[in-house]
Amino acid sequence: MMRLSLRASLLMAPLAGLFFCSASFAAGAPQDLIRQGEYLSKASDCEVCHTAPGGTTFAGGLAFKTPFGVIYSSNITPDKSTGIGRWTEQQFSNVLKHGIRADGKNLYPAMPYTSYSKLTDADIHAMYAYFMAIQGVNHNPPENEMGFPYNQRLALKGWNLINFHYKPFEDDPQQSAEWNRGKYVATALGHCEECHTPRNLAMGLSNKAYAGAMVDGWEAFNISSDKVSGIGNWSHDDLMQYLRTGALPGKATTGGGMADVISHSLRFLTPEDMSALATYIKSVPAQQTSSRNRSAAGQDAQSNITQDVRGMPIDDAAPSGAMLYNGNCASCHGTAGQGIGENRYYPSLSQNSVVGSDKPNNLVQVILHGIDRENGAGDHIVMPGFGDNLTDAQIATLTNYVRNQYGNGGDNVDAAAVKTLRDNNVTVIPGYLLIAGGGVGALIVIALVVYFRRRGKLRQIS
Repeated sequence: MMRLSLRASLLMAPLAGLFFCSASFAAGAPQDLIRQGEYLSKASDCEVCHTAPGGTTFAGGLAFKTPFGVIYSSNITPDKSTGIGRWTEQQFSNVLKHGIRADGKNLYPAMPYTSYSKLTDADIHAMYAYFMAIQGVNHNPPENEMGFPYNQRLALKGWNLINFHYKPFEDDPQQSAEWNRGKYVATALGHCEECHTPRNLAMGLSNKAYAGAMVDGWEAFNISSDKVSGIGNWSHDDLMQYLRTGALPGKATTGGGMADVISHSLRFLTPEDMSALATYIKSVPAQQTSSRNRSAAGQDAQSNITQDVRGMPIDDAAPSGAMLYNGNCASCHGTAGQGIGENRYYPSLSQNSVVGSDKPNNLVQVILHGIDRENGAGDHIVMPGFGDNLTDAQIATLTNYVRNQYGNGGDNVDAAAVKTLRDNNVTVIPGYLLIAGGGVGALIVIALVVYFRRRGKLRQIS
């Protein structure tokens, strides 16, 4: 779900000294209002993009490498010099509803104001109260490292004309109150479509809502109600459990951007909001795609690994998939891939969405980087990554072995593909290529949006 990586942030460069101080507002805001704003900020996952590794929460400075340069998240604490402490509530609202920064310039659509525009005035008021009440942090994140023409925002007005038509959220009188609340949580707060919906030619949201997309090297699965491509076979309770914990034994487990969403956002939803969200997602029209989400269709483990490696010669230079699995995976996932622990704390590798997917990307990412998330009870779920211990070729061999042994096979991955995912190297596209090709404004918009909309964690960068 949002992959997207899903996160109501205010990633924009604050301009100190231009706006009146909001300290008096924060001092007079009722505690109930501030607590509601805190809840909404968690439901919108503001923390992830605005907190650098080892840094203070909301103080910004997280770096994002892009083909157009490096972007750093901004400080959204109420510090008056380096944060948003001088912003008015109207300026705060303009960011969320219209994608307009405090200085009047357009935000890149990486900040999903097309979704946040549906936020109610009351919710924006509560979020403003919360952000003005937290501790200010005097921290000036680095300036964005984006050269011409990528640092020009004028072309974004054209993108808005094509893809953004402001329309407040409206209840559907034909649906229940729970369904309408679920739609609000999914579209306005959670902005789930931003990661799970393919893009049209202009890089706006297509009409295939929730049909799945690739996000920053991860597959954001089809979560429509299609029973083959999507999650149509999941029950309401199945979906609630997955959204709160990130794990549904026998069907799915999560990592990457979705793990961040669960850790910092979804697990904090009230039972009522979680149920409403599940009700709405379950109602999303089916979108059949060529890629099958095998989250509920994996096969049982084919054999015990001890049988596969018995008597096998050890080749340290090019170990087999069975040897790699036995040495790195079997102690937690079982010698037959069955999973270990209460409620399969270490999940089964059969009937598993990561292993059973048509695409190998998610499994490669998990083997490389591991999993780090918190579930609904606050338990810290950690799987170590093996990127520092295994070569690209070994990770490819292990990935292919696990997919063929415990999943549904599918396309094999090679060392070159693993290296691409491991390095995450991004080559900056020379600006003169766009200028030479003509149509600079349109090309800037399309290129930027193509990249940003595909990155789960860049959804709120200004």
